Amino acid sequence: MTRTRTTRLRRPLLAGTTAVAAMAVTAGLVAATAEPAKAATGPKLSLIAATNSLTLTSWKEDPGVYLDLGTYLTAEGRPLELKVTRKSYKDPVTVTQTVYEGGKAKAKTLPKGTVKDFSGLPGFAEITITDQKGKKVLNRTEDFCPNNASGRVRPDAPATSKYPESCPTNPFTLGSVWGVEKGWAANTYAGSYTDAVPLKAGTYTAKVGVAKKYRDLFGIANKPATVKVTVVERSYEDDQGAATPSAASRSATAGEHAGHGTAHRTPAAHADHGPGHAPTPAQAAAPVTSGASPSYNVGHGPLKAAPPALPWALKKKQAARSMPVGDTAGQTDGSRKAPALQPLAKRPAGKPAVPDVPKPDLRSLPAYGIVVTDGEKDIPGKDYLAFSANVWNAGPAQLVVDGFRSPGKSKMDAYQYFYDAKGKQVGYTPTGTMEWDPRPGHVHWHFTDFASYRLLKADKKEAVRSGKEAFCLANTDAIDYTVKNANWHPYNTDLSTACGEENSISVREVLDVGSGDTYSQDLPGQSFDITDVPNGTYYIQVLANPAKRLKETSLDNNSALRKIVLGGKPDARTVTVPAHELVNAN
Repeated sequence: MTRTRTTRLRRPLLAGTTAVAAMAVTAGLVAATAEPAKAATGPKLSLIAATNSLTLTSWKEDPGVYLDLGTYLTAEGRPLELKVTRKSYKDPVTVTQTVYEGGKAKAKTLPKGTVKDFSGLPGFAEITITDQKGKKVLNRTEDFCPNNASGRVRPDAPATSKYPESCPTNPFTLGSVWGVEKGWAANTYAGSYTDAVPLKAGTYTAKVGVAKKYRDLFGIANKPATVKVTVVERSYEDDQGAATPSAASRSATAGEHAGHGTAHRTPAAHADHGPGHAPTPAQAAAPVTSGASPSYNVGHGPLKAAPPALPWALKKKQAARSMPVGDTAGQTDGSRKAPALQPLAKRPAGKPAVPDVPKPDLRSLPAYGIVVTDGEKDIPGKDYLAFSANVWNAGPAQLVVDGFRSPGKSKMDAYQYFYDAKGKQVGYTPTGTMEWDPRPGHVHWHFTDFASYRLLKADKKEAVRSGKEAFCLANTDAIDYTVKNANWHPYNTDLSTACGEENSISVREVLDVGSGDTYSQDLPGQSFDITDVPNGTYYIQVLANPAKRLKETSLDNNSALRKIVLGGKPDARTVTVPAHELVNAN
């Protein structure tokens, strides 16, 4: 890149040869200034259609079709990479695009209002559908999450996409990375699989284009894709009494790519953590296969070293399954008493102490999903305040906790492990215990010293403490993938990759950099008993590392408060949840 010199000559021009020389220098500066600077470049983006025609099925018993029309955005030359962030909850969400100038990456700030949250580019795709007579029967827009890596478009494209597998929907997300890898395609369909379009049987023409503001922003040609759509009506009886079709089979027939949804929606939260994000049709229909998920976190047998952050992170840096609870001790009503803090296990003699290496930084998000309930067993005269909570790791290192069980013991001794910049294990220290939780909805090992929930009075003094203080760690939510060493592809995203079995001899639980662990308000103990709590203003406190046993980068950011106002009458209590700065999510 040609740099323009702006420093003025410090001395006035002199007569004679000195003046001539000075004039020559000045002329050179003018010439240099006149050279055009190389423009920053991004990827070459194109909208393509995988097929010119497809058939969609509308079931008589559940009419409507899903407009996954097989249209994709492709990137060539460079990947499409967007970083979406907010400085705090007082600031709006902003987005920058990674472009290249002279071969070097550079952040280009996109116009204010380009995005409104972290779920994708709003109103990206424009869809028009006309019937055989040319009458327009549908005109709508679709948001677009680039993070769905639907597939490669040429054989020499990178074997894998480095970008995350979904766009986060947690209301308190702080930063996300979106991208379409070069040589890859991302499906433009981001509609809900509960949002069926009422099209009658017949033949239609669908026209899919990119909204003008995005064409101008990213240099996408104005070449809409046209797809012939045939809608057929069928009945469940046509399948001779087969099981009720899943959302996938209701919509997907030859030509429709229903399975792409698995990419742009986050993995289902594990059963213990409850609702995260609804499953895709493919996920809902697929059988659960033991051990199907890739894992280094097997829960028994020899422990493998926690992997370092993936290379691209180092360079720059849940369908909710609501499980019934059958025992009184496991109700979602706060009736289970929080266990007393256990004494720390002694570190084996001669083993390394806490080394001076990067450590995790646990931070809490404000509570959300706040409701008043009478408990899972509908207990008359009882009122409970249920909520969802998330503790996340801002890095720059993973939180790695291993549990070791002595033969015949009911608990495991827990140790925190530490790694150097190359991922080599360099030390560990005792950090509490793990206990087996046999209750339905859990049935795995919990680390007992991870977080604590308290209901505080207006003066911030404790009123009630939740019984939930033991956790199985899993990376359920992408909270900020722009922090240093964030791992865009964490391994243990649900219980199939973490938390062990009753006969486990050892367990490894990991919270990766940039990810958080959400426990939702329908889980045992995830609530406060407010039956005898007076009406008024309170704060829900989510407190990470309450006993300060875990070694962290900082202990000053472990608490998050969410203001609420209790009202109503006994057995009919109400809760009002004011917005938390700019985040208006109850």
